[in-house]
Amino acid sequence: MTINRQIILSEYPKGMPQAEHLPMREGEMPSPKDGQVLIKTIYLSLDPYMRGRMSPAKSYAASVELGDVMQGATVGQVVESRLDGYEAGDYVLGFGGWQEYSVQGKEMLRKLDPKQAPISTAVGVLGMPGFTAYAGLLEIGQPKEGETVVVSAASGAVGQVVGQIAKLKGCRVVGVAGAPDKCQHVVDVYGFDACVNYKDDDFEAQLKAACPDGIDIYFENVGGKVFDAVMKLVNDFARIPLCGRIAHYNDTEAPQGPDQLPAFLTK
Repeated sequence: MTINRQIILSEYPKGMPQAEHLPMREGEMPSPKDGQVLIKTIYLSLDPYMRGRMSPAKSYAASVELGDVMQGATVGQVVESRLDGYEAGDYVLGFGGWQEYSVQGKEMLRKLDPKQAPISTAVGVLGMPGFTAYAGLLEIGQPKEGETVVVSAASGAVGQVVGQIAKLKGCRVVGVAGAPDKCQHVVDVYGFDACVNYKDDDFEAQLKAACPDGIDIYFENVGGKVFDAVMKLVNDFARIPLCGRIAHYNDTEAPQGPDQLPAFLTK
């Protein structure tokens, strides 16, 4: 094998990213230097934060440079090692990006034991999405038994973990998702008490019915119409861990009204 297929960022998208912004190229197979390993990618985590990496705007992390491989966390297997403590065949969590093979150093790697858990969980419940759910809900949300917790993007990698932790804390948990099968999955598999489809015409009525005692914690992943509907139901002293607002990541101008701020400030 001498070819390494890669997805690069060729242009910063304005609005919704298109295929031409992320073309595939064939690059040379990288070779590890002393202190590095060559890794074959098995799993790649595709996360909402990556949209921010596709923008030159200042953010909490550097943008991907045009012409570079698109960033992303990866689970892979060591093919060749020139790093003490790592051998060919080891499974590792790293930051290899959107490519078949990557060269990485020790500072970006963590060994994985497939006997402890499936290696895919390192970019899921036992990785960044799980840590985000755990810290966001418990540190900021501070759930208490009997409270009502609403989770947007409830079928996603972060949302489904938030809901399950909230259930363990004795809360009533209501999910919001964008399709009937997603809502059914959230209830049947993840154990939420209810889940409503934000695309339904009567979404706001369904959400109100699912939260008869109001909302004490809203774990925000989406923004948009879901946020607007939740704000009408939040209780005094409600907490809102702000994880994401994916409904707005591709906005090219300020969202249209109505202005919800006056009503929000008088609650």
